Amino acid sequence: MVVLLSRLPATECIKFCHRVVDGLCGREPPRRSEHSTTWSPEEWLQLLDSLSAFYRRAVGSDSSEDEVLGGLADVSSSHAEAVLSVLRARREEIHHALLDRTNSISSAMLQDFDWQLKLSLSSDKISSLHTPLLSLSLDVREDAALRSVTMEMNREELNTLISSLEAANKVVLQLK
Repeated sequence: MVVLLSRLPATECIKFCHRVVDGLCGREPPRRSEHSTTWSPEEWLQLLDSLSAFYRRAVGSDSSEDEVLGGLADVSSSHAEAVLSVLRARREEIHHALLDRTNSISSAMLQDFDWQLKLSLSSDKISSLHTPLLSLSLDVREDAALRSVTMEMNREELNTLISSLEAANKVVLQLK
């Protein structure tokens, strides 16, 4: 829906794009009241969402200028150049805002991990088990402290953990 930018003059487009990036970076975004005659409320929301997503994708995937211009093929060249000039000028700022947004989810970071596979042959209750167990040790850095988390899982618990980590990875990739 970036094509809706064509309703603005190219000079106003640059200012508008800078305001959208301001919103991405936690400052004041553009106001609907300033452009109420240009776009309907639905178009306004679509434009803000699509332009914000465009900047996040371009910076998150480290797109080249040709790739960015390719994504703006349905916009006039003057408007595409306006979007690109704002991206050039504020790429680093957008990158920091995306990192801050990702880091705000949790300050804990995985520093290191170790695993061991064990085979339980029996227990005090069952004479024959033959159950594989995974012992997983995670070294997690939270602020300046390093904390060790150890867990032991059977096959089903390991599959659940892997599914959860894959889902978390998808969310992180969407944030980029």
